[in-house]
Amino acid sequence: MACKCGVYYYTLNAKASFDRDSTKTRKFFLRNVSLIRMFTNGFFRSKWRSIAGNRRIFSMDAREKSRSTILKSSKDKRVPIFVMMPVDAFSIDASGSPRIRKIKALTISLKALKLAGVHGIGVEVWWGIVERFAPFDYNWSLYEELFKLISDSGLKLHVALSFHSNIHSSNGKSGVSLPLWILEIGDVNKDIYYRDQHGSSNNDYLTLGVDQVPLLCGRTALQCYEDFMVSFVDKFESYIGSVIEEISIGLGPSGELRYPAHPFGDGRWKFPGIGEFQCYDKYMMEDLKMAACREGKPQWGDRGPQNAGCYNSVPSGVPFFEEGQESFLSDYGSFFLEWYSGKLICHADAILAKASKILKKYQENGQTSVMLVAKIGGIYWWYQTVSHPAELTAGYYNTALRDGYDPVVSMLSRHGAALHIPCLEMMDSETPQAYLCSPEGLLKQIQSVSKKRIINLIGRNTTERLDKTGLWKIHSNCYNPQAEVVRSFTYFRMNDSIFRVENWNNFVPFVRLMNTDL
Repeated sequence: MACKCGVYYYTLNAKASFDRDSTKTRKFFLRNVSLIRMFTNGFFRSKWRSIAGNRRIFSMDAREKSRSTILKSSKDKRVPIFVMMPVDAFSIDASGSPRIRKIKALTISLKALKLAGVHGIGVEVWWGIVERFAPFDYNWSLYEELFKLISDSGLKLHVALSFHSNIHSSNGKSGVSLPLWILEIGDVNKDIYYRDQHGSSNNDYLTLGVDQVPLLCGRTALQCYEDFMVSFVDKFESYIGSVIEEISIGLGPSGELRYPAHPFGDGRWKFPGIGEFQCYDKYMMEDLKMAACREGKPQWGDRGPQNAGCYNSVPSGVPFFEEGQESFLSDYGSFFLEWYSGKLICHADAILAKASKILKKYQENGQTSVMLVAKIGGIYWWYQTVSHPAELTAGYYNTALRDGYDPVVSMLSRHGAALHIPCLEMMDSETPQAYLCSPEGLLKQIQSVSKKRIINLIGRNTTERLDKTGLWKIHSNCYNPQAEVVRSFTYFRMNDSIFRVENWNNFVPFVRLMNTDL
């Protein structure tokens, strides 16, 4: 029975519509999607107008004054779908120049996605491609070609400025490293990367310890990020606000604001390990020592927690994550976690301050507006414990006794940045009970604090789901009546499986349903 407010009634009818559309789609799609002529009757052509004019980076005062307007107006928005480019979209040829792989197949795929109602494409803009060989030697040719191809297909852009490497996460296949000149510096000084308690590191991302240290050919890491963003905006100014609607700023591994506490690509960690703290490069250790001295406890600055287990530990039997005298609840535990999480927030604060300043002029012109975006990780295992150990090692000081996402969201709010949240396809019932997972609980917590702080949310999936159950879960989370409707959704990612008939017959009705006004 429907409730008086009609929410339950809508949910039932939306799901019924999804099922009906799936049935209709199966009747039409009997061949592979590459046969573009099947779309030419316009059956799946989106009636979606551009939403660029609705995108603003609000000042803090503007957000406070228009709270009720934002919360009310977002309830009847469609949710634009961006599809992320394939992980192996680019390659480096024999001359060292970047190339778009399988460009003919990509062109066909873009046309198919456009005709299916997809709003735009997500593109990672890699620091390791553009400034590959030398400082300030920016080569934007690959992205000039790609952005034109996407724009000519009638699609918009979500751009992710990527200051990390995906070599380890892609198993070395078609992966993109950090710039070669950065790697040369790292060969001499490995402390420019995050280190664990054993001294192990990987070159996926620069430690935040070098944010203010001029080790990179005379520049600090923050200066490198700022110069890259300025060059990007100068090169693609004509696209910003018209074609480029969202710009995500990389803040850590995989572009997410977190420490590389769970390095799944190099063999040190596997699910559901709690991970390890990543503060042992000499620059972060120097900062820890100074923080301990300011606290009047210089002995606290010698090292991180020595009773916090290892990468693949589980919480039980690890003293720091239990409730004893030397745990996360102790004076030392609170000091360390405040410092560790605080440094991460300061890192993001500094980068986003520069990004919002660079983009400010586009917000003063109503015809060119763009959404500034920041990603966080989805650390959902051991969420139902008191200590939330996997989140603590990743840099989120979130426990059963403390909301660790409120400081993050408050910082984003100061810069008018949207929060890119994961796990929208995940269900607690599908996770291993023994690991006390709760992706739904994590998502609910983040949605709640984001609503309180009045920031926009952008959704994404963590695992590939093309079945009806998974896609329906995405839809219900995007239109959760207890939270804000997300401003857009980024599907990870474009690959061969999305275009298989059995998956495409589910994906197209999902896109159409997300394109429907509430």
